Amino acid sequence: MTTRKQRLAAVLNQLPLFLGLVLLWMLLWGDFSWLTLLTGVLLAAVVSIGFYLPAVELGLRLNPWYALLYFARLLLDIVRGSLQVAFLALSPGYTASNAIVAVHLRTRSDFVLTLTGVSTSIVPGAIVVDVDRVRSTLYLHVLNARTTEQLDRFRLGVLAEERRIVMAIGSRQDVERLRRVSGEDRRDKDQSAREQHAREKREWGRGA
Repeated sequence: MTTRKQRLAAVLNQLPLFLGLVLLWMLLWGDFSWLTLLTGVLLAAVVSIGFYLPAVELGLRLNPWYALLYFARLLLDIVRGSLQVAFLALSPGYTASNAIVAVHLRTRSDFVLTLTGVSTSIVPGAIVVDVDRVRSTLYLHVLNARTTEQLDRFRLGVLAEERRIVMAIGSRQDVERLRRVSGEDRRDKDQSAREQHAREKREWGRGA
């Protein structure tokens, strides 16, 4: 039997997610009015009660500078994505060339995974079509992806978005893991570059 204190803690733990659903509803409609606020609250209540999930352990911390950087970059990406999609829509000779891209995130936080997916999806040109929670992987449908370089650039953009979110509101464990994995990635790239350089020197020596 739960005590009053436990019930209050459960409500407070669900409150950020409830408010997040309301904000997402208003962003999807693109209208910050009393009507969208009321319908967002009703929808969030139905989802929270009818589709109840175990509470997500947040353990968040707020870094105002990185939070400002996150929102500024998100706004810039939304404007840029809108212009790019409008340009493609108005191009008479445009031929669709889309792709499904898997992006493996470096953190293991459900909250960061969700927020990264939402932040990517509200930018025109890409949308999340599936999520692998166990492997922290987002599967996204990407518009106008024609080359491998474009896909790699998109993946790096999603990982950069994840990093801004973690640095802005992620837990200390998320920040430490992000830095550790980023360091391992850099070492792997340096090792790969050294091996590539050595191969090129051997090939040059044989050619000479």
